[in-house]
Amino acid sequence: MTLTPFYKQVLCFFGLFAMCMNIVAQDSFSTVTAEKGDGILSLLRKQGVNPYDHYDDFIAMNMENLRDSVHLYAGRAYRIPPFNLDTIPVVDSIQKQTTEIKKLVGKDYEIFGNKHAAVIPKSEQLKNAVYYLVSGHGGPDPGAMAVYAGKSLAEDEYAYDITLRLAKELLAHGATVYIIIRDLNDGIRDERILEIDHDEVAYGDKVIPLNQVARLRQRVEIINKLHRKHRGQFQRLIVTHVDSRSKGQNIDVFFYHHEKSKNGKKLAESIHKTFQKKYKKYQPNRTYTGTFEDRTSLYLVKKTHPAMTFIEIGNIRNKKDQKRILVPDNRQALAKWIAEGVLLDFEGGEIGPIR
Repeated sequence: MTLTPFYKQVLCFFGLFAMCMNIVAQDSFSTVTAEKGDGILSLLRKQGVNPYDHYDDFIAMNMENLRDSVHLYAGRAYRIPPFNLDTIPVVDSIQKQTTEIKKLVGKDYEIFGNKHAAVIPKSEQLKNAVYYLVSGHGGPDPGAMAVYAGKSLAEDEYAYDITLRLAKELLAHGATVYIIIRDLNDGIRDERILEIDHDEVAYGDKVIPLNQVARLRQRVEIINKLHRKHRGQFQRLIVTHVDSRSKGQNIDVFFYHHEKSKNGKKLAESIHKTFQKKYKKYQPNRTYTGTFEDRTSLYLVKKTHPAMTFIEIGNIRNKKDQKRILVPDNRQALAKWIAEGVLLDFEGGEIGPIR
């Protein structure tokens, strides 16, 4: 018997409905033993749990069994957060049921790659906000370079991966997000060593110039044009870089803003406060030394119109800082913490003159 599209839709819905109800019915926590090489993301994914929705829950449930509050110990048992659906409304109309399922499933974005394409809505808190995300360097310029275990590391690859993860977090809260530097075949990657390529383009599929000033000017023009398009809306710019200093210099995440931008300072301060809070909670035995300060001399800080913050993730040449960017769980944590700071900024943000 050939099923019509309508009945296929009905069967698909009830199949998904039954699966969800079966999951909800599980009222006890399951545990799993971590194997060598497991991280939080991979462990949750193996158990069929969305790692991005339940990352914080996992940490809260297993704090006493985590090294540095984010790393697993091989051979230890960890509790897995249940996949909870608050309610699945029972309605008469198949069309309404399908709508509810779409809300549950979310929307796919190819730029995040096949494994990470789906964005599951968390809230509409940022519904009226617009964010421009710029990862440093790209195209002909890999940025800062280092070597780890005989492999080359490039700043632009790690800054881009964190930026994509941040974009996904902001989209999940209803924001409009522009990813200004784009690599259409990378997506979010869960490897430690990110392969270096030079095929990144600027928004609008523009070739990234080799000349540094031309490259920065291109980004400024794209951002300022989009800023005019969204005039009157809440708009923010976040630029992500990885610093390069002497090998012995271990630095925390720090932030820059325009010296005359009250809103830019507030954005930087909100993310900075979030990092202070997270370090106090997850790494109570060490002091967070990251700062936020004005640095208007930086081209993007000086020339772009939206209120903005310029973030330096760490020193790519320092072994301790390398762990911050090499471990996929750490990159995800960085993105989530930045996103939480963005939400904090938006809660008390202002629309109006930026500079």
